[in-house]
Amino acid sequence: MTPDSAMQLQKLGYDCAIEAGAGAAAGFSDAAYEEAGVEIVKTAAALWKTVDIIAKVRQPNETELKRLAKGKTLISFFNPGGNEEGLELAKSKGAVTSAIPEVLFVCVQNAGRSQMAAAIAAERSGGRLLVRSAGSMPAAALNPAVVSSMAEIGLDLTEEFPKPLTDDVVRAADVVVTMGCGDACPIYPGKHYEDWQLDDPEHASVDDVRRVRDEITAHVDRMLLQLDIASV
Repeated sequence: MTPDSAMQLQKLGYDCAIEAGAGAAAGFSDAAYEEAGVEIVKTAAALWKTVDIIAKVRQPNETELKRLAKGKTLISFFNPGGNEEGLELAKSKGAVTSAIPEVLFVCVQNAGRSQMAAAIAAERSGGRLLVRSAGSMPAAALNPAVVSSMAEIGLDLTEEFPKPLTDDVVRAADVVVTMGCGDACPIYPGKHYEDWQLDDPEHASVDDVRRVRDEITAHVDRMLLQLDIASV
């Protein structure tokens, strides 16, 4: 929650509160929140006890889940595929949980296919999916033809950059989609793995890049259907 988004929530009739110092890592001071009308609560324990709806970016830990009570709503990136015990604990406390599944798209360079897939999935899921992308051998920059083809459908990749594949990003995902990266992606239990057979657009013509883009869109729509998320 940023100070601006807090102001928007208050216009809708919500009272907003935040733990002291929670916005510091994102560059937002407690004073900025106070100026936006947000109540600053000294500790996380006090915040969870005070509010009815808790929005938390990172996956809640066991201590936090035990603070839940009947009538409270928790909105978080829950990693439902790998955190079934946490979901059950939240339900046992009588809380309402909203879990957003996380999908990781992996190719070799993270300069083409996986970047396209992440952008398309984020757009077509309407925010009901957390997406990441990574490469087993990341390139220095995105393929310009990929950036251009995505701009044609209204998706801006100019600020994106290739990212390395790490154990942490794989562990965090509920669904891992690979695209030609072979055995580089580690396998962990409790996750759903898919391999999409797609041509590498690295040296492809503009028309071939567009074809790969459209094939990815079809794959994404099928995946969203499997996750019970309607495409927008």
